[in-house]
Amino acid sequence: MEKLQSIEQFEQLKKEERVVFMFSADWCPDCRVIEPILPGIEADYPEYQFVHVDRDEFIDLCGDLDVFGIPSFIAYHNGEEAGRFVSKDRKTKEEIEAFLNGLSA
Repeated sequence: MEKLQSIEQFEQLKKEERVVFMFSADWCPDCRVIEPILPGIEADYPEYQFVHVDRDEFIDLCGDLDVFGIPSFIAYHNGEEAGRFVSKDRKTKEEIEAFLNGLSA
């Protein structure tokens, strides 16, 4: 999964056709739990570009986007927010897939 490097990159990437930002942190146990399933999810949804956002590196961005729990996902389609799966709860593979399946194409 590509790692976000800058706010400028975020602004550019969200204008892409289909991109999903995953907000995470190294210290987050729930993030570590889903880490092994993410490559499979990426492979199953090739129409999306997945980008990892380190919450600690981009704390201001998280605040701007109201991301106060991790792991969380926000999807964009051509610059518009297409959906979000944002909560403090642990996510399952099935919940992440349901979120992706529910995004408007």
